[in-house]
Amino acid sequence: MTRTHLVFLPGLLTDRRLWAHQAASVAERADVTVADLGQDDTLAAMAERVLAAAPPRFSLAGLSMGGYVAFEILRRAPERVERLALLDTTARPDLPEQSERRKDAIAVARAGGFDKIMPGMLPMLLHPDHLGCEAIAGLAKEMATALGPDAFIGQQSAIMARPDSRPGLPAIRCPTVVVVGRQDALTPPDRAAEMASAIPGARLVVVEDSGHLSAIEQPQAVSAVLNYWLQEGVAATA
Repeated sequence: MTRTHLVFLPGLLTDRRLWAHQAASVAERADVTVADLGQDDTLAAMAERVLAAAPPRFSLAGLSMGGYVAFEILRRAPERVERLALLDTTARPDLPEQSERRKDAIAVARAGGFDKIMPGMLPMLLHPDHLGCEAIAGLAKEMATALGPDAFIGQQSAIMARPDSRPGLPAIRCPTVVVVGRQDALTPPDRAAEMASAIPGARLVVVEDSGHLSAIEQPQAVSAVLNYWLQEGVAATA
């Protein structure tokens, strides 16, 4: 198999540690970069930053907000993307009530309450069995602290303004896998199925016993899926 360059795109308040297991697992098949999505407050700027740093052709794996950035990259430079992995994300725009919750969270962060943000988010991000696990919940808190309130405000602003990516799904022509945690409460399996059914040839993989942060909740399963995907074979279940 021809070696590829794989760009990992983190989600809201996560960094390269989100992808640590996957980056190590695929290292024999791909050169790996983890994008820094904590510097900008629009998807356009995030996408341009990734495109500027990436080689002429590359593969993309994005989780949650990272999926939104992947769609923006595809709108700007579809010919550069060799293959696509969408994890725990959605092609839909924010609903008004979702945007209001984001604005409320931004207000809390601006008022000095950023340290309360991630603990309050965890029940929506993780499978209930993982809330007490330091290796998972503790890591999520550590990543959030490392990014800080400014990055959080910028990322939430970008997420709120994202367009509806559903009209562009049928135009995606690269090998695509859509991965979702069975218990993902934020972007549930029906959102993943919607994307997989609209992207020609896409495969849907549901990861058992996982919430929204599947890459750290079930790292072995997600790494296995990405290795199959890089070999042009995608497992049907994990």
